[in-house]
Amino acid sequence: MGKNKTQTVPSANIALNKKARHDYFVEERLEAGLALEGWEVKSLRAKRVQLNESYVIIKDAEAWLFGTHITPLPTASTHIHPDSQRTRKLLLHRDELNRLIGAVERRGYTLIPLSLYWKRGRAKLQIGMAKGKKQHDKRAAEKERTWQREKQRLLKQG
Repeated sequence: MGKNKTQTVPSANIALNKKARHDYFVEERLEAGLALEGWEVKSLRAKRVQLNESYVIIKDAEAWLFGTHITPLPTASTHIHPDSQRTRKLLLHRDELNRLIGAVERRGYTLIPLSLYWKRGRAKLQIGMAKGKKQHDKRAAEKERTWQREKQRLLKQG
């Protein structure tokens, strides 16, 4: 089995960013590791994380995850004062980083976290290279979903 970085999300989901598909056209997906502290891993195992307001930026040729809220467990540690919204470094290969830098700076893509999941005991983040949707695009997508739902309902009855 080769390294396929654009695969679908495995079933061991921790958190999904459901708003991402509503607000953006996701064109490409990448998998990145996360540099986490011990208390954060314990909180992820308890699924105490929110990706809704988070985003990825490229700074000094490194990828960083901003705005992800990981709620610390009250029993995690007594001597560490956790920062639930700290900036977390994303672990990517240099060629992947270079491709992301080119996409963001030259082609105007936005990097958004799509999902957080476990893979072989490690937390992985699926990043989407996306373009923002305009309001009329969102309405058209909603209209299409409604029509598909209605069509399925009519086929079931008939």
